Amino acid sequence: MLGVRLYGKYEGCNPTGSFKDRGMTVATTIAKALGARAVVVASTGNTAASASAYAARAGLKSFVLVPSGGVARGKLVQAIAYGAIVVEVEGFFDDALRAVLDAVERTRVLYPLNSFNPWRLEGQKTLAFEVVEQLGWKVPDWVVVPVGNAGNIYAIWKGFKELYIHGLIDSLPRMVGVQAEGASPLVKTWRKRARRLLEVEEPSTIASAIRIGRPVNWPKALRAIEESRGLLVEVSDEEIVHAMTLLARLEGLVVEPASAAPLAGAVKLVGQGVLGQGDVVVLVLTGHGLKDPDALAMLEAKKYSVPPREAARLLLELARSV
Repeated sequence: MLGVRLYGKYEGCNPTGSFKDRGMTVATTIAKALGARAVVVASTGNTAASASAYAARAGLKSFVLVPSGGVARGKLVQAIAYGAIVVEVEGFFDDALRAVLDAVERTRVLYPLNSFNPWRLEGQKTLAFEVVEQLGWKVPDWVVVPVGNAGNIYAIWKGFKELYIHGLIDSLPRMVGVQAEGASPLVKTWRKRARRLLEVEEPSTIASAIRIGRPVNWPKALRAIEESRGLLVEVSDEEIVHAMTLLARLEGLVVEPASAAPLAGAVKLVGQGVLGQGDVVVLVLTGHGLKDPDALAMLEAKKYSVPPREAARLLLELARSV
């Protein structure tokens, strides 16, 4: 496809349906070991689902702060099912995260599980280990990651570097971060080579998981891009929806919008000649499509409605065009 050797690292089969589980199992274990009684996160959805699930398993109380009206239904109902106390914040993810940071500074009761917690990143780096193993101990040329709060791209790069340092691989991939056009503070910062983050005050995109205007891990993400000789690219919501359609109908992979952003980014980079013939490219598909059923409903549907007695006739008629 596209003239490159394309692979998808699908994280939708993790326990709560997203890559967040990799880091959350480690961070929650640490919280338990430290004697914490409650954990807290700000979230666009996947972090809330994952944190509340692992907290439930560990016997900890979980508090999740989410932007009001800004979380996909599939993710919010997960957090509720796992017993989380949900606080809806009127504003954006960045407002919710600021509230978490403020609360954590004031009390030792709440143990934070957002990706500024280094244990989260230690768990997330394991994706790099699996990619190398599953490719037969070969290293891809490029690894393409959706970027929201920006911890994942750094964590994955850290995993590859550790394999290299310990002599388990003899080369390193180039990292590509993909953001949505309406929520691309890192792309803007990288392009201008700015020394401070060029924030997006009111981020807007169909991809709610990466609808973040002030990513807390932005310095680490830019370091990963620089060290790997990688790049950042932004894609439109229309390109994301098209990529969702391609993954579902060509590969049988139903992903949430943020997870389709890497394919949209790869398509754009092939068109620009950045990704070349024969390059091995791994797309990190971060979450299951059923996390965001409303987004899936936007895909073009072929539907018919007929009375029972007409159903067989219609089916035969449609079959003739196969």
